[in-house]
Amino acid sequence: MVGKDLEISVLLDFYGGMLTEKQEEALYLYYNEDLSLAEISEHQNISRQGVRDSIKRGEAALLEMEEKLGFRKRFSANVEAIAEIKTLANEVAALSDRYGGHEQIDKRIARIVQLADQLGE
Repeated sequence: MVGKDLEISVLLDFYGGMLTEKQEEALYLYYNEDLSLAEISEHQNISRQGVRDSIKRGEAALLEMEEKLGFRKRFSANVEAIAEIKTLANEVAALSDRYGGHEQIDKRIARIVQLADQLGE
């Protein structure tokens, strides 16, 4: 396996519970704990090849789930949209300040930013 793919670690957060227990554990140990195949082999009491096969099957399953369901892609799009909403709200606040402000506008801008922050948590 050449280089560990951060995308698999992210997909594991989204879909890990849908894998077999052994696949989820092997992927977690490999990607998140940075254990070698040999170390995982000892931990799971299976061959190094068995670990490698489990990881490969798990990776394929995660990629297929993302392709079909798209949760990570939608999540990323939502994070970007929230950031843009906050940026635009701050720009409107700056314009409001520049042109004398208005209490009701400023309250609504503050509420938009508050809601965006809550969604981003």
